[in-house]
Amino acid sequence: MELSDYIRILRKNWLTVLVLTLVGLVVATVFTLTRTPTYESSSTVFVSTQGSTTTAELQQGSSFTQARINTYVGLVGTPAVLDPVIESLGLPTTADALADNVKASATLNSTLITLSVTDTNADRAAAIANGIASSLATVVPELEPAVDGGASPVRLSRVRDAQPALRPASPNVPLNVLVGGLVGLAVGIAAAALRTTLDNRVRTPKDAEQITKTPAIGAIAYDTKAKERPLIVHADPLSPRAESFRALRTNLQFLDMGGRSSFVITSSIPSEGKSTTTINLAIALADAGKRVALLDTDLRKPKVAEYLSIEGGAGLTDVLIGRAKVNEVMMPWGGRSLYVLPAGKIPPNPSELLGSQQMGILLEMLERDFDVVLCDAPPLLPVTDAAILARATSGALMVVAAGKTTKHQLTGATEALETVGAKLAGFVMSMVPTRGPDSYYSGYGYGYGYGYREVPAKPNRSASKKEKRAKNVEVASVDTLDELGFSPRRTSREAQRDS
Repeated sequence: MELSDYIRILRKNWLTVLVLTLVGLVVATVFTLTRTPTYESSSTVFVSTQGSTTTAELQQGSSFTQARINTYVGLVGTPAVLDPVIESLGLPTTADALADNVKASATLNSTLITLSVTDTNADRAAAIANGIASSLATVVPELEPAVDGGASPVRLSRVRDAQPALRPASPNVPLNVLVGGLVGLAVGIAAAALRTTLDNRVRTPKDAEQITKTPAIGAIAYDTKAKERPLIVHADPLSPRAESFRALRTNLQFLDMGGRSSFVITSSIPSEGKSTTTINLAIALADAGKRVALLDTDLRKPKVAEYLSIEGGAGLTDVLIGRAKVNEVMMPWGGRSLYVLPAGKIPPNPSELLGSQQMGILLEMLERDFDVVLCDAPPLLPVTDAAILARATSGALMVVAAGKTTKHQLTGATEALETVGAKLAGFVMSMVPTRGPDSYYSGYGYGYGYGYREVPAKPNRSASKKEKRAKNVEVASVDTLDELGFSPRRTSREAQRDS
């Protein structure tokens, strides 16, 4: 995965990460505020030898105390040292319980012992620390044997008295809250990564490319009003969704299909937008001056006639069984170079008809007379019609609904085409979200930076003059193109015939 993938995961799951981070902060705060504050005080004891008169004796005494210092540290938690402190201060505890709140330490090559006491009362903590220092200074000389019947060679002196702490040592509110926030953030990121790993839906072109091993030739933006205006290229040609179909048209023209130009447009499962994609692509191609043949080869649930509001009682089925000729049932649509062949009546054997010799002959004839032939076929997983038909065309285009089609379904559809030896030319992402990390503009590389909107004309004279000048420029441009022998409604075959 690349850095952009991790950023996309975080953008997509930012709410989860934020919620878990806040939960960590709240838990840490509640835990900290419910703890009883404790205070810590420390005193320091210096260990030395006495009775030394020469430098050699002093050096020897220093080595002796350093060797015994760890022993004195260990004596701090014993009842011999703690019981006198408990008795003198009147503490309601035992030596073993008090030892849990006492820490003694000594620095390496040093004769200083640091005594630290933790208690819920700051004054009591300081008193206990000073009491332990005094008790240790009394007990150690008693335990060390005297030399030649004299005084003990070891002397302990309290060099720093413990003072009541002004602030509690525990809990550390800032540290606990910071740790809780970091733990919540880590859990949130882990949850986001786990959610992405377990997500089995195809959401980006990279996911589809890894499965189909083919390029993405288009991405159709999601439109909440798609059901109300399915023919967006015809109904609202300036919308971003219509522009995405024109981008698909451009990419389709650059596909190398060995000189052929017939395509089966299918999907893995129903309701992925294959029919509307086929029809809008056909309209976009026709607007570019191509002669387009649109065939409704979905002989189970045909939709083309319904979307185009044409008569679909007779069509492809009648042609394949010899009941009608192509020119009798194929009709132009929309004042464009677009000709539509509806499905006709639903036959009992659609797979056999689509795989028949008559269908192959029909496709060859249409490829000779038209620039592009588009076949709207059924989904691949429920039936095998599209796979059979794809063998007779130059290739198949797979429509993949972003966030709806699962990787397992897309894998099964791709394998269905490979099983029959059909070629998958590419895939088209449909229903691509327009907002968020998987949006049409940020994740699919179609951000043009231009917005389409209608500006109402102001009723003034300057506007009418501008319209007149624009009209004159438009007429001049068309006349110039006609003089060059080019017309957007003419095909390359017509131009060759005219020449």
